[in-house]
Amino acid sequence: MSWKNANRDAFAAFMCDETALDVLRPVVVDMGWAPEKCHRGGLRNAIQSLSITASPNILMVDLSESGDPLNDINALAEVCEPGTVVIAVGQVNDVRLYRDLIASGIQDYLLKPLNAGQIRDALVQAQAIFAAPKSHDPSAAKRHISTAIVGTRGGVGASTLATSLAWLFSTDHKLPTALLDLDVHFGTGALTLDLEPGRGLTDAIDNPSRIDGLFIERAMIRANDNLAILSAEAPISSPLMTDGSAFVQLEEEFRQAFEMTVIDMPRNMLINFPHLLGDVNVVIVATELTLAGARDAIRLLSWLKTNAAHARPIVVANKVQAGANEISKADFEASIERKINFMLPYDIKGASNAAKLGQSFVAANRSSKVGATIRDIAFAIIGTGEEEAAPDTAANARKPSLLGKFDLKKMLNKPKAGVPA
Repeated sequence: MSWKNANRDAFAAFMCDETALDVLRPVVVDMGWAPEKCHRGGLRNAIQSLSITASPNILMVDLSESGDPLNDINALAEVCEPGTVVIAVGQVNDVRLYRDLIASGIQDYLLKPLNAGQIRDALVQAQAIFAAPKSHDPSAAKRHISTAIVGTRGGVGASTLATSLAWLFSTDHKLPTALLDLDVHFGTGALTLDLEPGRGLTDAIDNPSRIDGLFIERAMIRANDNLAILSAEAPISSPLMTDGSAFVQLEEEFRQAFEMTVIDMPRNMLINFPHLLGDVNVVIVATELTLAGARDAIRLLSWLKTNAAHARPIVVANKVQAGANEISKADFEASIERKINFMLPYDIKGASNAAKLGQSFVAANRSSKVGATIRDIAFAIIGTGEEEAAPDTAANARKPSLLGKFDLKKMLNKPKAGVPA
């Protein structure tokens, strides 16, 4: 949007009829503004005009000829600069419409026929709102914690963890939370919570310049009062064409609008857009106790140490079954040269129950052992500012080869028949 916001007018109006313009123009002149900024034509004319010119500080639009005012107002929001104060005019005397318009970000709704006093009061109030200092008091700034969840392999439960943690932050801890699902083609963030993902994420990728506070407010879908989700089901015939700038911009807007951000980050996104972890506070490495899981946990933890040393890594082993793991906990920890922070037992019944209910795992299985452990993880993330992650001194001391980190005979322990141990 930077290309069109250099010279903003103080005021512009788009009215459907000459009668309204005749009442409006003298008031506009009294306010010290140019009467030429009062245009003939309603909301659709405003959208067309503002798509190629800078939006004014105060905008008055006539909804009289609009068949779907709320939908058209959303279209108007897409071409308006942030901070524009919008006054709507219409002839429908409906309290519900008034409330919906106010909720959508409109400053006021004036009913026709207009009178000079009513217009003057609305414009004076709009001027005061536009001129009011924006609340960016550093001392009142809320702490923001951003958490990325990365799975060592597909199917280890990274998305289950992401939705559950976001749900806990928003419900149990009452923290305004954003969930960003970066699996653009196959994301399950919205699906898990029985929601339609909408087009918000794909629109953001296609038009990074449109991303601002108002875009976030309109594009994200609400799961509850404190949880907003940005997910997608992009067509699999459409490859991801982005330099990642949209994701960075989204993260920046989340820091302004929320107290917690949870990012469900597929491994390929980590590889292609490493700068996405630039401001992340915590990275959860989700894994299973398998040989492939150990190998890729080593690689991810090493990558994080090099590319995101500021972030606190938390290792979570999922689907743990006593006596049935491919690698023991002790051997896994020896191979990654650090402790596993949390162990989640295998709970297929709980997963099925959550899917049937259309809820996050932790919401559907509050009394389960897995649910209790996920709540512990949530507490650990919220307290991440108070405690520093323990340095991995053993890992810093030496850099053995990848295969050198495994005692394969001990881990697999599968001697062939007839062959002495």
